[in-house]
Amino acid sequence: MSVMTSVNEELNVLQSTQTVIQEALRNLGYSNEFYELLKEPMRMLTVRIPVRMDDGSVKVFTGYRAQHNDAAGPTKGGVRFHPEVSEEEVKALSIWMSLKCGIVNLPYGGGKGGIICDPREMSFGELERLSRGYVRAISQLVGPTKDIPAPDVFTNSQIMAWMMDEYSRIREFDSPGFITGKPLVLGGSHGRESATAKGVTICIEEAAKRKRIEIKGAKVVIQGFGNAGSYLAKFMHDAGAKVVGISDAYGALYDPNGLDIDYLLDRRDSFGTVTKLFTNTITNQELLELPCDILVPAAIENQITAANAHRINAKIVVEAANGPTTLEGTRILTERGILLVPDVLASSGGVTVSYFEWVQNNQGYYWTEEEVETKLCGVLVNAFENVYNMAQTKEVNMRLAAYMVGIRKLAEAVHLRGWV
Repeated sequence: MSVMTSVNEELNVLQSTQTVIQEALRNLGYSNEFYELLKEPMRMLTVRIPVRMDDGSVKVFTGYRAQHNDAAGPTKGGVRFHPEVSEEEVKALSIWMSLKCGIVNLPYGGGKGGIICDPREMSFGELERLSRGYVRAISQLVGPTKDIPAPDVFTNSQIMAWMMDEYSRIREFDSPGFITGKPLVLGGSHGRESATAKGVTICIEEAAKRKRIEIKGAKVVIQGFGNAGSYLAKFMHDAGAKVVGISDAYGALYDPNGLDIDYLLDRRDSFGTVTKLFTNTITNQELLELPCDILVPAAIENQITAANAHRINAKIVVEAANGPTTLEGTRILTERGILLVPDVLASSGGVTVSYFEWVQNNQGYYWTEEEVETKLCGVLVNAFENVYNMAQTKEVNMRLAAYMVGIRKLAEAVHLRGWV
């Protein structure tokens, strides 16, 4: 870690989230009691899940489910399968989900779940048994009016299908809306798989308007080529932008004249990696500092920090990943006049279309892909405008503005219920 790194950068993800929430509530005029309630999830469940492995042995996995706050409605958020899942990470992500739901004005609070495992080393059968075991362990605390899970890191529509089926065996009368991100034939919604990238695209378009940048011909760099990054690269390429750089876990590719995105999408493997096929690669760090109009960190957290924020060579930074820019990085980018669109706004397309899926399940009436896209665009454009106007009016950076917009709905709900 650089000697220039500020104290703020050494905070873990939960502490840095709490720092911004405290500042947001203070700027909105709420007392410290609101912060004391909203700084941690109202409920945090830890479960132990025994799974019969293919070799006949039983392995016990640890899982979590955090419900941040249900004052505005049931909690909502994904379930991730990852070897580095931790209690603190799940808590922080549940708070971010609350903020996202507030920013796009959904009738939800935030939730999040995770299981400590490496799905890349597990068979299909082992994953199914783990998914079903998790649902049995949390079944008393979840449901379409309580807490609604969804896909996240290393989980997908198949895992959601297994989870829904297990839940339907426990509670037959309200299973379809219990979980979102399901396959279409089981009540899923059109547009769900590409929703996060579509939301990022809408935010890029809105940010470009504010900076008077034409998308057609604009130079775009995308760090990460997984679900969000790959869809985003395709959307940008199809809109006429030049995607000059992309990266995965093994390195990055750069071409100042624009990469052949269709070719790269065709060659990538199931984990979204493609750079291993090339010899003339650059590092992820070099990718972040390339000259471009729009930089999109769509990989992992803490990528833009005090150590490199001065060298970011973009006019707009749009966060598709969770927490890619530290608080000190945010301050430096803002001071340099770079428009930063924070993660809680930019990546809220996924939860918005999850909400659409829940609504469709409750109605028993399903929309076309065009209807979903039109509704998503309306929600995201309005959300961007609210956050941008808050930043301008209150003279704060876009991250703090997004937190202020996001936390206000929860604070109002908490107050009106008489909790504080």
